[in-house]
Amino acid sequence: QLQLVESGGGLMEPGGSLRLTCVTSANMLDSYAIAWFRRAPEKEREPVSCISTSGRITNYETSARGRVAISRDKDSNTVFLQLNNLQSDDTAVYYCAATKWQCHMAGYEYDVWGQGTQVTVSA
Repeated sequence: QLQLVESGGGLMEPGGSLRLTCVTSANMLDSYAIAWFRRAPEKEREPVSCISTSGRITNYETSARGRVAISRDKDSNTVFLQLNNLQSDDTAVYYCAATKWQCHMAGYEYDVWGQGTQVTVSA
């Protein structure tokens, strides 16, 4: 059974940085694109960034664009999301999700979801 497990969330101060981790099932990165989504309180879920099986990166149009960086380590089956210069509207539950081969903007295209990790940005 394919699994995604996120970690790295927490309570952060504005201006800080954070790296979220998504550990995937073994060899999943060979055939699945991995995206990070987030859902802020009382808002719709939105895609943040995605890395395809070929390593192509897509950063979606969110308030975090320009402050995020997605990366992966295939040896450890891990995808990372670096968030810099954190702002209060980065407060959300962050999910990683997997879809076959290429990235998609729509959440319904993703087959596997992690349980989420809470990021709270507050002074």
